Amino acid sequence: MRHFVEELDYLRSRLLEMSALVEDSVYRSVLALTEKDPQQSQKVLQNESEINHMEIEIDDLATRLLALQQPMATDLRFLTSAIKINNDLERMGDLAVNIVERALSLSNEPLMKPMIDIPAMASRVQSMIRKSLDAFVKRTRSSPAPCWFLTTPSIPCAIPFTRN
Repeated sequence: MRHFVEELDYLRSRLLEMSALVEDSVYRSVLALTEKDPQQSQKVLQNESEINHMEIEIDDLATRLLALQQPMATDLRFLTSAIKINNDLERMGDLAVNIVERALSLSNEPLMKPMIDIPAMASRVQSMIRKSLDAFVKRTRSSPAPCWFLTTPSIPCAIPFTRN
């Protein structure tokens, strides 16, 4: 049983590391877009390979624990949630790469107006990632804070970036 608990703790810590890397990628991808900074783009692209590697490692560990340890109730919920969260974090990393790719394609184009809404949305996303994962890992019931983004007035997502 002790080995199982240690493995769960390791899984928990790897999820936190992955979420920190994803949060950093989201932050840097928006910086690459708003500041037209190719160094930030490179860092996001480097993070992507690490995020992909971590996703495979976490998935393998959680699947192995499910198969070999036959977890009960709370631990079973933790493992199934970890698998789903792991997949979502990897997808967020992919989306950060998509932002960087768009930032690179727009790097030589003039902006139509200052980008205000995109950094605000990214800040909300980073906060949601951090709060949600902290609540999950600490096994505390999350306040509604991570979901407030869904109930606030929408921010226009189709913002023109460049002049036609």
